[in-house]
Amino acid sequence: MPTYDYICEACGHTWEEFQSITADPTSKCPECKKKKARRRIGPGAGIIFKGSGFYQTDYRSDSYKKAADADSKGSSGGGESKSEGKSSGSGDSKN
Repeated sequence: MPTYDYICEACGHTWEEFQSITADPTSKCPECKKKKARRRIGPGAGIIFKGSGFYQTDYRSDSYKKAADADSKGSSGGGESKSEGKSSGSGDSKN
């Protein structure tokens, strides 16, 4: 459940309230008791991963993983044959 910031438009009092996302915003100020409270838009909070073991690829979709595997298998086989052809071709032109 998130914490929301509130400000009273009547007295200027500010406070935080721990509420459910589906809960209606508070309208009554706890200081002056007037119904002039408004929820403030805040910067929000970022997600922080602490500890080891969190990697960018941990949450990749299965289709992405399959495509990456196919790409790595395809490029490794093609790279070897091209490098062999270049080395033998350059040796023939010198002789």
